[in-house]
Amino acid sequence: MYSLFSGLYKYLTRQEEYYVIILGLDNAGKTTLLERIKAMYTGVRGLSPDKIGPTVGLNIGKIDIERSRLKLWDLGGQRDLHSIWERYYPEAHGIIFVIDATDRARLDECQKTFEKIMMRDEVEGVPVLMLANKQDLPAAMAVEEIKETFNKIASGLGARDSKAMPVSALAGDGVRDAVEWLYTRLQYNRDNRPPIID
Repeated sequence: MYSLFSGLYKYLTRQEEYYVIILGLDNAGKTTLLERIKAMYTGVRGLSPDKIGPTVGLNIGKIDIERSRLKLWDLGGQRDLHSIWERYYPEAHGIIFVIDATDRARLDECQKTFEKIMMRDEVEGVPVLMLANKQDLPAAMAVEEIKETFNKIASGLGARDSKAMPVSALAGDGVRDAVEWLYTRLQYNRDNRPPIID
């Protein structure tokens, strides 16, 4: 009898897990974004922005939405670390690509990096959320301006869900909308990339 109830309890409390990788060039605000997401969804204050240094390797965060858990992997953005990214592609259910909207000088480099990611077979069909970060700063490019640079790549994505959104990871503006958009797309894409059942 115990095993019947135990099995029923496990079935009723099981959680779907989705893996999301956060990519982008160094200094784009990926770790600040991760800390903001964790604070919003867990209620636990994350690292103070002035204590966040460059990511060497990865930072991990977990949040629960409804009956699902999102595991967020923030991967270091330095050029030497880009080769490590590909190890995470096969398991990724979604990609968040963060752009420093104040860094016009590296927009071409950002576009080439994004294109290299999107051309990988392992990310075929994975929802992609592009975030134009640092919108709280006066020098930030509008998301429409950034979209122009990335439209050629986006048109090659075919039927894949992709969206560009403005955010300020520091102030939190647009972050919840971004996470909710991605979560909805992960649900829609579950036949293509089924969640891990925990």
